[in-house]
Amino acid sequence: MLILAPMQGLTELLFRKAFERCYPCAFDYAISPFLSLTHGNLRNAGKKVEDVLPELNEGCIPVVPQLLGHEADGFVELANRLYELGYNEVNWNMGCPMRRVAAKHRGSGILPYPDEVMEILDYVMPRIKPALSVKMRLGYRSSDEIDAIIPILNNYPIANVTVHPRIGKQLYSGRPDLEKFTEILPKIAHKIIYNGDIFTVNDYHKIRTFFPEVKDVMIGRGVLYNPLLPNQIRMEFPDDFLDGGVARNAIRMNCGGVMKEGDFVVSLMEDILRMEISQDAKVRKMKEYWCLLSKGLPGTEERKRKVLHAESLEAVFDLILEMTK
Repeated sequence: MLILAPMQGLTELLFRKAFERCYPCAFDYAISPFLSLTHGNLRNAGKKVEDVLPELNEGCIPVVPQLLGHEADGFVELANRLYELGYNEVNWNMGCPMRRVAAKHRGSGILPYPDEVMEILDYVMPRIKPALSVKMRLGYRSSDEIDAIIPILNNYPIANVTVHPRIGKQLYSGRPDLEKFTEILPKIAHKIIYNGDIFTVNDYHKIRTFFPEVKDVMIGRGVLYNPLLPNQIRMEFPDDFLDGGVARNAIRMNCGGVMKEGDFVVSLMEDILRMEISQDAKVRKMKEYWCLLSKGLPGTEERKRKVLHAESLEAVFDLILEMTK
């Protein structure tokens, strides 16, 4: 399976709907950006769970909600609220590398504290109604931190474990530690999903070749750099095959007529225009996506930077239209 990775502020409902509209069934499902246990009132959780409300997610990539935090009571309350909404699985975020998150023993910041992980699972597992999956890194300060976590996870009926083979302190720098991933793979009793630096078809095949027992792969930044990537993988088009246009045309026909990557970019930007937020917020959001999506589009870096230097909403949108023709 191909799974869309959670990226806060990027792979939210807005993105998932536009992507599914342009590239239907490219992903089997997505993990949502995290729903924090510490912000908002859990008893009136409408706003908190808005990104995964089933009625808003119609026609969207199927999604598994992800929870961030170590507050066991809140975890149970929100997980069971999501179950009432129709979700049979929730995912626990033990991978977020951001310092302000990790400093509070959330995300990858909980990995140096196996006793805390065990206490939370002891409390949560008998009390939640949906299945629990986990997304984690190798550790926060050291890749050896995962060694104490694996036996704990093995004691519980975890649905699956996604491993991003970096440590939290790396953020997204350096290369994934495939040597450590090789070491821990046979020790984890649950189904494993690989996540980390799948930017090309070759990257995908390298992981599948090195680790044939890993059937499912999660893709994050790679799909923002190249929205065609999931379909390239599914249709077995090598990376350099896109250059001749044959693969692009085949993917277009497979996706119901989407002409090129620029069509998806424009579709997403048009959705941003319709959002009920301020014009300044729309400009910021367009630029945030453009920083990543523009990497896969033709044109010089100087031309692409014009979008980032534009100030008005009209100027930003018009420049994007011009550069995606």
